[in-house]
Amino acid sequence: MASSITVTVNGAQHTGEVEPRLLLVDYLRANLNLTGTHVGCDTSSCGACTVLLDGAAVKACTLFAVQANGREVTTIEGLAPARGEFHPIQVAFWEEHGLQCGFCTPGMIMSAHGLLSKTPNPSEQEIREGLSGNLCRCTGYHNIVKAVQRAAAG
Repeated sequence: MASSITVTVNGAQHTGEVEPRLLLVDYLRANLNLTGTHVGCDTSSCGACTVLLDGAAVKACTLFAVQANGREVTTIEGLAPARGEFHPIQVAFWEEHGLQCGFCTPGMIMSAHGLLSKTPNPSEQEIREGLSGNLCRCTGYHNIVKAVQRAAAG
């Protein structure tokens, strides 16, 4: 039995019918074609699916789409201020080489955004703890931490 939901995603309101067990990550990817939110593990271990829900970083593979009803979701596609521009965190990841294959990058950036919104000037330890729910198999985290430090510095 389908449920009706209305979700604001990246500033645009979307209304539709979804199966109650449809995961938020699958809703974003399949229903809205927002494929920047990645599915890495389906167990909430990797963090590749991290999005902002009402401004807080959450793993979209652990939430049902119906749980986002009436709420605001921001994906990596909606983070930039305007089409063709990049968010300062995205720029910092580029400048500090905080990405390799790029698979974890959207989740890392969204987690970094969530961290910096709560802690604008985090220590290295706070950054490492804030990103601890995200796995990267390429960079060894050093450049990712540098990127978050650069984004915090402005």
